[in-house]
Amino acid sequence: MRLIVGSIIVLLCVFGGYMALGGHIAVLWQPFEFVIILGAAIGAFVIGNPGHVLKGTMGSFGALLKGPKFSKTDYADMLGMQYAMFKLIQSKGILALEQHIENPAESRLFNAFPSFAKNHHAVEFVCDYMRMVTLGSNNVHEMEALMDEELETHHEEQEEMVGAIQSLADGTPALGIVAAVLGVIKTMGSISEPPEVLGHMIGGALVGTFFGVFVAYGFFAPMAQSLRSTFNSESKYYASLKAGLLAHISGQPPVMAVEFARKALMSNVRPTFIEVDELTQNLPATA
Repeated sequence: MRLIVGSIIVLLCVFGGYMALGGHIAVLWQPFEFVIILGAAIGAFVIGNPGHVLKGTMGSFGALLKGPKFSKTDYADMLGMQYAMFKLIQSKGILALEQHIENPAESRLFNAFPSFAKNHHAVEFVCDYMRMVTLGSNNVHEMEALMDEELETHHEEQEEMVGAIQSLADGTPALGIVAAVLGVIKTMGSISEPPEVLGHMIGGALVGTFFGVFVAYGFFAPMAQSLRSTFNSESKYYASLKAGLLAHISGQPPVMAVEFARKALMSNVRPTFIEVDELTQNLPATA
């Protein structure tokens, strides 16, 4: 929604302001200038990025339209899952968790929290590290280093997509100059034409510079920043899982481990202590 609203504001302000100044909107319609700029930008985009980045970037436009995929309810669901899991381990031992982490799709523990169960990456993250705990790995520092490595890799994969869009923003103004220069070259080839014809041709050439800068700073750069903010927001989901798991591994009781996880969340989506306490008091049976 923010993408649509913001785009409307940009278009209305730029073109509305131009027309209010007495400009003729038809002069800006230079389709071949647009083909040169956008075509070259797309070609450079394809040259500069591997296949998985191209595919991921195309898929990321859904995130631009929808914003962060986790709501406050999703974070509460994740905290509730952690509490239920830690409570199960506390009451029945670590081996009681094996049936859940070996077959998460059929786990009553995970399926009791639907938004978490649908997040396959989060489920895999929890299962991988709790499986290591069941196998005897309980060194908090080693586990933290491994988690950091995995999360950093995930972050770098996301940054590749952000960087790909940012490269469009960085390169499009220069491609606008290319289109403008080509327009000037075309104009110089018609130097014998009357001034009103030459003026129209030069104006058309300058549209290339305008369009390159306009789409770069009006759309591509804000889109890259929006996507980065969305990814950063979503990364806190996994940071919260990490904090809770490490607190549990270090020996914290369930309620404290969940509090560690809660504190890792951003304030605008972080459930309050009272909300988490009420949630944990009304959890369904998951054993």
